[in-house]
Amino acid sequence: MPDECIGCSTCCLMDRPLEEALGLISGQTGLAEILSDGPHSLFLSEETCYSFDLRYTVHAPVADTNIASDNEHLRRATIGVMRDLAEVCDRIGAERLVIHPGHVWGEEVRGAAQAALDRSLSEVAAIQGEVSVRLAIENMGAWDVCFFREPGFLGRLADHNLGFALDVGHAYVNGNLEAFLEQGEAIHVHLHDNCGSRDDHLACGEGSIDFGRVLAALPPDATKIVEPASFQQYRRSLEHLKPAFR
Repeated sequence: MPDECIGCSTCCLMDRPLEEALGLISGQTGLAEILSDGPHSLFLSEETCYSFDLRYTVHAPVADTNIASDNEHLRRATIGVMRDLAEVCDRIGAERLVIHPGHVWGEEVRGAAQAALDRSLSEVAAIQGEVSVRLAIENMGAWDVCFFREPGFLGRLADHNLGFALDVGHAYVNGNLEAFLEQGEAIHVHLHDNCGSRDDHLACGEGSIDFGRVLAALPPDATKIVEPASFQQYRRSLEHLKPAFR
């Protein structure tokens, strides 16, 4: 399997303009995931994508968005961002749009946030029916404020016909990577390593995750993105992952 099947996220290149980030990525692989936030916002830099012969996936903004917000004004604004971004994804031919499942700021509003998340999943599912890009909800790490940390949430995604984005590092920190591999049919995967205690976003092979097992268990058509802390870690990840594809 060629290297272009293992993409790189622009999250490790946020200190550079999107054009420079995509230029570096295109020198290593044919697949890039754009974290549409800050300097890489596709609402500001959509035209940049047309300058490269790349396949794209897109990660929705993580700053200032929350599909589980108990503040209905903010929740609706977030859904509007997702709808507009899905349309951008269609224009650039992106294959996946990854969305975080939201968070709650305090236990006293968890019930309201849960109800807000339920409304948002229905609305995100409606967006899915209007666009070509496949929407995928990402499992989160070991932060109590976050929703979707356990495989039990997968049934809710299936009920809404929404895709599942497996973050391998997040699942490993939560101690349920094996359960996610057995129960989840991921359409998209974030690959990064850790030692099981902290979400370090290490290069694959620098922690204790068995990536041979992970890659063997993934659906063959799942898009695969390394989500490292640095571009050098992406290169090291490729070297570690190559033997698993032979």
